[in-house]
Amino acid sequence: MAAEEEQQKQADPPSQPPFDPSRMIGIIKRKALIKELAALYHAECLAYCQELLELQKKWEEPFVETKAPDDSRKEITRLPKRLKKTR
Repeated sequence: MAAEEEQQKQADPPSQPPFDPSRMIGIIKRKALIKELAALYHAECLAYCQELLELQKKWEEPFVETKAPDDSRKEITRLPKRLKKTR
């Protein structure tokens, strides 16, 4: 009897379970949740990138401001090479 069952198991390949629509609904719901989560991560990433860009601009601003007064001071102290004639 055990030999017959063993032969029967070897002869019949394991069959696939019947199609279950409720499984498909679960898969579709999970897929939608994954897409929603990906969209949230993407939006959050864009927000962080924007914030980083603003911080980089603020970081560069003080250097531009400190250079500008130095340049203007040099121009003020420089004397012209030729003086204009007064009439």
